[in-house]
Amino acid sequence: QVQLVETGGRVVQTGASLNLSCVMSGRAFNSFRMAWFRQAPGQEREFVAAISRSGSATDYAESLTGRFTISRDDAKNTVYLQMNSLKPEDTAVYYCAARLVIMENQYRQVADYDYWGQGTQVTVSS
Repeated sequence: QVQLVETGGRVVQTGASLNLSCVMSGRAFNSFRMAWFRQAPGQEREFVAAISRSGSATDYAESLTGRFTISRDDAKNTVYLQMNSLKPEDTAVYYCAARLVIMENQYRQVADYDYWGQGTQVTVSS
């Protein structure tokens, strides 16, 4: 049974940085493509970033490229999301997701991912 636990969300001011973490337990971490999604109140869950099993390839929502960075540490079974220059519109619950993959592809849909964390709240005040 795969479990994902996100940490790191909190209230910050505009322009601040945050680093979110997501730890996986229960399966071999290096078998999974990992991703971050976010969901603001009243909106659908949206893709933020993803990283391949090997860590050699990353994918970002076009509006976030340059401010957010996804990375992984397989020794710690952890995926990270470094968020810089935060804006009030970044306020959302951020979710970690995992997809068991054999062949990599550009997976960006909620339905593409098999496992989800409970989410961590990020609030950016103006």
